[in-house]
Amino acid sequence: MYVPVMEWLNYHHLLYFWMTAREGSVTKASEKLHLSQPTLSWQIRVLENALGKKLFVRSGRHLVLTDTGRLAYRYADDIFSLGGELLEAVKGGTTNRPIRFLVGVADVMPKIIAYEILKPALRMPEKLQIVCREDKPERLLAELAMQRLDVVLTDAPVPPFAKVRVFNHLLGECGVVILGTPGLSKRFKRGFPKSLNGAPFLMPGEATSLNRELEQWFSSQEIRPNVVGEFDDTSLLKVFGQEGLGLFAVPSVIQGLVCKQYGVTAIGAIDLVTERFYAVSVERKLRHPAVVTIMNAARRNLFTGK
Repeated sequence: MYVPVMEWLNYHHLLYFWMTAREGSVTKASEKLHLSQPTLSWQIRVLENALGKKLFVRSGRHLVLTDTGRLAYRYADDIFSLGGELLEAVKGGTTNRPIRFLVGVADVMPKIIAYEILKPALRMPEKLQIVCREDKPERLLAELAMQRLDVVLTDAPVPPFAKVRVFNHLLGECGVVILGTPGLSKRFKRGFPKSLNGAPFLMPGEATSLNRELEQWFSSQEIRPNVVGEFDDTSLLKVFGQEGLGLFAVPSVIQGLVCKQYGVTAIGAIDLVTERFYAVSVERKLRHPAVVTIMNAARRNLFTGK
């Protein structure tokens, strides 16, 4: 019977690397490991040759981890932590290791929405460690496909022709509300929404679904606001809005939070503009307990109505 040849990692070499990275020098690591410095350095070079990448570079008298070194250190840290827990579990002890919840948050996602979606996971009875990565959706999807993330939160579904095979899980939808400082609200509230014609307006970045929805709605209503700024960062947009530089739109589910945090008030709602939010996973049926928790909570509590 043919048995495929697999590449095996030498865990002794990985241990020597991990100890050196943790101690910050070959001298200190060699003392801990009871090895000579030349032997330890040679073992690390063997590991680098096996990986085909440098793990350390010298900066003066110090060793500095490369990008590959930092990646290898994270994995090694998990591996040896798990090894210790295995011994403890076999000997009848208990382990306190938290469930790791690796979340990708698309950079177009409003951070308040992302927090509100993730908040129920923090109330789980299990001990949880949330690790959030913010990036472009396409980069996060690549990480998801390689099992480096458990879920990706985004404001638009992944199209069926995407290069990665993933599943979109609708968390919920809502309308949007136009907000502004008390002075701007008083000025433009009368005659809403036609009063928005010519009004100073802060638009979300063109990569967001809200930008596209607002553009279509303005066109259908023959309204032309005076767009004084466009922002990829929704938090920065709100700061500009807080300073009275223009009106802006937010999902209705966070209206109260935004008004309280930024000292703004509502001018009016636009129910014809809809914001949708998704959890994207590699599984059709969700299994990770934290993903299941945030999905159920979002549908039951956060997005209770449009």
